[in-house]
Amino acid sequence: MEQHVQDEWEKFSELLAKISGYSEAIGLLHWDLRTGAPRKGAEIRSETIGMLSGEMFRLETSPLMGKFTEFFSRPEVMKQLTAVQNTIVADCRKEYDRSKSIPSKRYEEYSVLAAHSQTMWEEAKENNDFASFEPYLSKIVAFKQEFIDYWGVKGTRYDTLLDMYEPDLTVEKVDDLFNRLRSRLVPLVEAISASPHKPDTKFLHAIFEKEQQQKFGLFVLEQMGYDFAAGRLDESVHPFATGLNPGDVRITTNYLLDNVTSAVFSSLHEGGHALYEQNINKELVGTPLAQGASMGIHESQSRLWENMIGRSRTFWHRYYGDLQQHFPQQLAGVEVEDFYQAINSVANSFIRIEADELTYNLHIIVRYEIEKLIFNEGLAVKDLPQVWNAKYQEYLGITPPTDELGVLQDVHWSGGDFGYFASYSLGNMYAAQILNTLRKELPEFDELIAAGNLLPIKEWLTAKIYVYGKSLTPAQIIEQVTGEPLNPDYLADYLEVKYTELYKL
Repeated sequence: MEQHVQDEWEKFSELLAKISGYSEAIGLLHWDLRTGAPRKGAEIRSETIGMLSGEMFRLETSPLMGKFTEFFSRPEVMKQLTAVQNTIVADCRKEYDRSKSIPSKRYEEYSVLAAHSQTMWEEAKENNDFASFEPYLSKIVAFKQEFIDYWGVKGTRYDTLLDMYEPDLTVEKVDDLFNRLRSRLVPLVEAISASPHKPDTKFLHAIFEKEQQQKFGLFVLEQMGYDFAAGRLDESVHPFATGLNPGDVRITTNYLLDNVTSAVFSSLHEGGHALYEQNINKELVGTPLAQGASMGIHESQSRLWENMIGRSRTFWHRYYGDLQQHFPQQLAGVEVEDFYQAINSVANSFIRIEADELTYNLHIIVRYEIEKLIFNEGLAVKDLPQVWNAKYQEYLGITPPTDELGVLQDVHWSGGDFGYFASYSLGNMYAAQILNTLRKELPEFDELIAAGNLLPIKEWLTAKIYVYGKSLTPAQIIEQVTGEPLNPDYLADYLEVKYTELYKL
C-alpha cells in the first residue's frame, strides 16, 4: 500500500473508531434504560441518547466521511486495499449516500422520540392502554415515512425498510419465500389440529420460583459457551441482546412464574445472538463490520440454539435431569418424553415469543403484512388494534382479548424497528438450511448434545459464520456454508419431519 493511501486509511480508521465509541455509549444507555433505570429519569435519558445519536449521525454523514469513501472507492486505490477494507468502505459509503440528506437535527429528534417511546410502550403494555401509546407510535411512523423519502424508495416504500435489516431483500422476494413456506405449513397445522394426539402441558404452568429459573438459565448459557467474562444476564420487559463490543455482549430475559419454559428458551435465543457477537473477529472491532451480517443471519443463530437444539429430544434427554433438580416438586413424576412433547405442542396462541416452533411463522407473517399496509398502503396507527385482531383471526383463528396480548406485545415498533420482523422467519429458514449442512459436516452432532458437549457446535458456527461479522453478505454466507441460496424447503422439511413424528400423523 502506498504511503499516502496508508496515511489516509489511518485517518479513516480514527473516524470509524470514534463512531464506534459513540455507538457503544448509546448502546449502554439503551441497555440501562431497559433494565431498571429509574422511570422518572427516562425522559432526560432519552434526550441524552438523542444528543449522542445526533453526534454519531453527523460523523457518519459528514463531508469528511464523504471524502474518505470517495477516495477509497477510486479503482486505483481499491486495488491497494484488502477485501475486508473494501467491504468497510462499501458499507460506509452505502450509509453515507443513503442518509447524508437527512438533517442531523431531525435524526436527533427522532432518536430522542424512539428512546422515550420505548419507555411509554412499557407503561402502555403494563396498563393495557394503546390509546396512551398511539401518539408516540404515530410520530415514529411519520418520521420513518419522512426518512424513506430521504433514503430513496426501493421498489416500494417498505422495500427501503427491509433493506436496512436484510440487504437487497424486497417485498417481492419475501412474498415468494413466505408463500412457499405457508403452502407447506398451513396443511401441517391443519393436520395437527385434527390429530387426536394432544400432549399434556398443564405441568408447565405450575409456579416456578424466579430464582431457580435464573440459576438454570445461567447454567444453560454456560453450557452453550456464553462467555460471562464478556457479558451478563439481566431482566427486562422484553428479552433482548446488546452487543457493545465482542468483549461486552449483554443479554436479558423475562421470568414468568407460571411458565418455566419462557425464560429457558428466551435465554437460549438471546444466547445465540450473544455467541455470534462475542465471536466476531477482533480485527473488525472499531469498524462497521463488527456486527452480524444481517438480522436474518443473526436470527438464524438465535433460532438454531433456541429451537433446533434447545427443543430437541436429544437436548432434553441430557438436560431434563438438571431442570428437575431445580424444580423437584413441580416436575415430580413427569417423564422426559412427556416434557419433550409438552414443550413442542402446537397451539394457536396470542404471544409471539411464547409461540410454538411451527405457528411462530404465522405470527411473523401477520406483522409483516401489517407493516406493508402501514408503509405501502397508508394504514393509520390508530387502526392498528383492529387490523391486528382481524389478522390474528384470519391466520390463527383467535382474536386477542386485550391489546396487551395483541398489538402492544412487541417492543420493536416503539423503537422504530419497522422491517425487522421478517428477519425472524428468514432466520428460521437460514437456520434449517445451516443445520442440514452442520449435521453433514459434524456427524456426531446428536452425540455431542447427548453428552452435554455443546462447544464443538459453537466452534463450527464460529468458523463458518460468527468470525466474519458483517464482512460477508447474507447471500455470501448461506452459499459459502451450504452451497446454495436461501431455500425455505429446508425449514418446511424439518418441521414436517419433527411434527409428523410428534403428532403421529
